[in-house]
Amino acid sequence: MASTSGGGGGEPKSSDQVPGGGGGSSEVAVATTESVAPPSRYESQKRRDWNTFLQYLKNHKPPLSLARCSGAHVIEFLKYLDQFGKTKVHLNGCTYFGHPNPPAPCACPLKQAWGSLDALIGRLRAAYEENGGRPESNPFGARAVRIYLREVREGQAKARGIPYEKKKRKRPPTSTTTTNNTTTTSTATVLPNATTSTVAVAAAQVVIDGDQGGGGGDEVVTVAHTAPTTSTTTTS
Repeated sequence: MASTSGGGGGEPKSSDQVPGGGGGSSEVAVATTESVAPPSRYESQKRRDWNTFLQYLKNHKPPLSLARCSGAHVIEFLKYLDQFGKTKVHLNGCTYFGHPNPPAPCACPLKQAWGSLDALIGRLRAAYEENGGRPESNPFGARAVRIYLREVREGQAKARGIPYEKKKRKRPPTSTTTTNNTTTTSTATVLPNATTSTVAVAAAQVVIDGDQGGGGGDEVVTVAHTAPTTSTTTTS
């Protein structure tokens, strides 16, 4: 650390002290950097989509403000994106209409796949509210947009011969156990050094009924408790 006091340009020794007043001062800069986690892939894509939509509104003729944007403008934006699509959507008059794997190319247009548009609307809907928009006025959640996406899904399913099926929630696996016998567990407690000993017997029966046909039935568990019995024994 270079000395800023008075004359010499040499480095101070370990015992040197920087004077409190006078001409020179010594500063020690400590750089503290906080490690900030990079945004996730979803957040990065959402930011790019939002900026793309804002640029679209800016270039709109006439220019359109976000406050005046409606579901109809969102649909117009989705149709605008079709020119950048990479999914072949066969027309009604095409020989390969409804063919999932056409053997040869055709002149049908390329469009945005339904799945891409659906995911895009989900990101823009979240970005709209994150940037101060009210949920009740969110144009990306408008009913007209949902209807348009459904029509795109059904139309592409017919044209491409690839049906879009809703994912069904899978039930968690359940183990089924069948027992024909009744299990009885008894415990006895003997009190020593007494004229009589009390034996407490507790019995529990658990019967589990399961479907044998491999169906999706639920387990039925029945637990029955018997009343405790008391017996008296005499010691000599």
